[in-house]
Parts: sequence; structure tokens; C-alpha cells
Amino acid sequence: MANELDKRSKNMLSLTSSEHAIEELIKPLSREIHLFDSFVAGTSFVKDETAFEELKTGDKLVLQRESENRFDDNAIRVLDSKQRKLGYIPEKDNIIFARLMDAGKYLIAIVDSIEKKGSFRQIKIGIYLVDF
Repeated sequence: MANELDKRSKNMLSLTSSEHAIEELIKPLSREIHLFDSFVAGTSFVKDETAFEELKTGDKLVLQRESENRFDDNAIRVLDSKQRKLGYIPEKDNIIFARLMDAGKYLIAIVDSIEKKGSFRQIKIGIYLVDF
């Protein structure tokens, strides 16, 4: 029959030639779109300093809306990969990102640089929309 499925015992990896890596054949299903550069505010108020000691340039950070913040209705908490609080997106920068997150968009931050300045750490970040 001409319309019959071709049954083979080979798996997908064995069908790819050695010239093409599997990563080239399977494209990622998401991409990160750079939206804005900012910094992490409130680092001097963080009690657990171990998070800062492990943090390095290029790390992906979790952004989480904080709906019950008495100082800022648009508060966005910045967490490391182990869910430890590092600080917040600055109030002057957070309104658009809060609206995007409230609309169901997934945002992350990536560490650009870390610099200790006196009693606090200046953590520069890029904010990214993860597009699916």
C-alpha cells in the first residue's frame, strides 16, 4: 500500500547524520526578549547574605509579583534560583513589568554585573520576556 506508515527499528538519533548535531535539528520552543536594563533595589535589607556570595554574572533570576506590599502596589520581588530573596525591581521601573506579569507574561532577570559598594551590593540586571 502506498499510504502505509514506514515502520523502522531505528530511533531518531540514529537517523541523524554525523554532520548535524541534534541541537541544530531541534529548535528551542522559547526565546528570551530583552526589555530593559535595571538593578536590584533593597539589597542592603536582605538578611541572608549567602545568596549574594553564590551569585555570579549570567545567572538567571526569578521575578515574582508581591501583591501585598504596603509600600508599592507594583512590587516585583527578585529571587535567585534557590528562591532566596535578593531585593526588588526599583519602584521607578516596575509598573510596566507588573502589568505584563499580571497579564500572565513570564519575565526573568539575568545578572549583568555585581559590585559591592559599602554596605550594599549593586546588582545590574537585564529584564527579559520569555516568549513561548
